[in-house]
Amino acid sequence: VALACSEAMEHLVYGLYAEERSCDVIGRCEFFTKPVAARRSYVAKVMLDRRGRDWAETVTACSRWVTKENGFKTAEVPESAFDPLYSTWYAYLQDVHAGELEREAKLAAEIGMKTMILDDGWQKTESKGFYTATGDWMPVKSRFPDMKAHVAAVHAAGLKYMLWLSVPFMGCEARNYPRFRKMLLKDGDTGTLDPRFPEVREYLISTYERAVGEWGFDGLKLDFIDSFQLPGKDPALADNFAGRDYRSVPEALDRLMKDVRTRLRKINPDVLLEFRQHYCGPAILQYGNMIRAADCPADPTANRRRICDLRLTSDGLAVHSDMLVWNGRETPEGAALPILNVLFSTIQYSMVLASVTPEHRKVIAAWIRFTQEHREALLKGAFRPHHPELGYTWIEGESSKERVIASYSSETCVPVNVDKPTALVNATGSDGLLVELSGKPGRIELFNVFGDRVGTMSARAGLVRLPVPSSGFAQVVGERE
Repeated sequence: VALACSEAMEHLVYGLYAEERSCDVIGRCEFFTKPVAARRSYVAKVMLDRRGRDWAETVTACSRWVTKENGFKTAEVPESAFDPLYSTWYAYLQDVHAGELEREAKLAAEIGMKTMILDDGWQKTESKGFYTATGDWMPVKSRFPDMKAHVAAVHAAGLKYMLWLSVPFMGCEARNYPRFRKMLLKDGDTGTLDPRFPEVREYLISTYERAVGEWGFDGLKLDFIDSFQLPGKDPALADNFAGRDYRSVPEALDRLMKDVRTRLRKINPDVLLEFRQHYCGPAILQYGNMIRAADCPADPTANRRRICDLRLTSDGLAVHSDMLVWNGRETPEGAALPILNVLFSTIQYSMVLASVTPEHRKVIAAWIRFTQEHREALLKGAFRPHHPELGYTWIEGESSKERVIASYSSETCVPVNVDKPTALVNATGSDGLLVELSGKPGRIELFNVFGDRVGTMSARAGLVRLPVPSSGFAQVVGERE
């Protein structure tokens, strides 16, 4: 059984639970567990799906039901949203500087990446807290003396460029803090802006227009949207909502994000807009075209689970992995495992490329080639992740022309129908893949972690352990009738 609720704007606690004594499955929805604007009436629909279909198909269908019930229209996705990219976050955290990033951009382009994200730190000044000076959104001159020229240099290296911004925060040390102090949902060292004020929305949108229109960024990573919450008692009650044109925070945020998208697309129709998993949901699908797995540095298994969850619920948006990092002393096969765990997403890398070993750089380049050669099957075709209860032990993607299957457990037997060309990826951490071949297997080519062909073989239908190298793949082509 699956449970879905049409509520997509207000906070909702819901799920399926086991009753302790009888072990009956109980569906429960708890509404208004957090403060909301007063209203005279409220309507929501709850659906129980007991059709007994495939698990992944059911999750996707329920998600689309919620979208349809709300009349949401999923945003258009430009092709560049599916391009592999480089993020500065784990590589540099907040210690980012124009010159070094321009050198990194050239290396990223040489390896095959197409986009770069300048994450947190470009606006960072000395302050008493992490975000206490946040809110002015101007580059620090000592780090980025000429932001427009810096963006042009990254473009010249062959990459699109995106910029990180934290949407809700207004720190007490920001120059704009006195202007917006009475327009906050929550005050303190790091205040949270109240989007119900039209001045707040206009300030944020004009900030983003400057980044895209004046500085030349191709897109924005808009972060911490989930922080737009009432802290308890609504501060608007004290002045009877004076200056606000909305009473509901979610409705005002919806207006803000729709206006952001509309106005930025007037500057660049293919503007890239990334959001993060913590605030994903049916409503967010209207605003951006990229949704990224929540932070899980150096945790390939969590990254795999998160991109699968997002693929099933994001209705065609470009689902991105959390940024990849690994230890520089890893074997090539070990360095490849974080990549293989997120093959079915648009992959974000976040290693300091100038410090990456030649072998690791060769691994990255090889798998970027693989993901681009099989892009339709990996990112856009039928998507079927298997065994969610075990963290998705094998995943398949399929286009009209081919199939890609990745196995993440050496004990799992993967069924393979060779009715169309199939790439079998060995992400188990050891040599060999256990498969059950059906149809008429023909030529099987074996490739290592660097994408080099290391052998060919044939096999009969049935159970077989193929000698696929660790972190390599096999290309299986069936015999024609």
